[in-house]
Amino acid sequence: MMKLDDQLKERSGNKCELCQSETALKTYEVPPQSRSTPDNSILICAKCLAQIDKKEDLDSDHWKCLAESMWNEVPGVQVMSWRMLNRLQHESWAMENLDMLYLTDENLEWAKATGDQDNDGTVDLHKDANGNQLQTGDTVVLTKSLDVKGSTLNAKMGTVVKNIKLVEENTEQIEGKIEGQLIVILTKYVRKQG
Repeated sequence: MMKLDDQLKERSGNKCELCQSETALKTYEVPPQSRSTPDNSILICAKCLAQIDKKEDLDSDHWKCLAESMWNEVPGVQVMSWRMLNRLQHESWAMENLDMLYLTDENLEWAKATGDQDNDGTVDLHKDANGNQLQTGDTVVLTKSLDVKGSTLNAKMGTVVKNIKLVEENTEQIEGKIEGQLIVILTKYVRKQG
């Protein structure tokens, strides 16, 4: 029996099943699900994945591809098309496509299961004091002197913190080492370097 990844590559012609890109493809298991099958998993590119996972701002032009992919017979592709069109409701073309998109009752229930359709498409990203997007591994500079709770450490303004780590559940926090001590730092008090 063929592995799931291989089945998806064969089915999609080794292209993103949403935008047809041929670069940086990954198997994406459309949530929620109890086990991965070809019907509930799709092959997608890194750009689609980053925007689905809200790690990148929604690029309306990129998603015009949904006018084609929404007609795909694969339930997982239909569900993701429906979810992304809902996130883009403020765009007239997305609403027109959403009006045409038909999902079976079962697939519509699956599409609504994550509550993503109630999302306004805004993305929560870790951003520094100047609004620059922060990534794990970045180097930042403190824009304010900070007293570290529970210690005598005072991190002075201008201190460079290398190789930061994003706090997943909170976009206003990052972790970094100052004087060998791992601390949580508020993103509003840092400026991305370089």
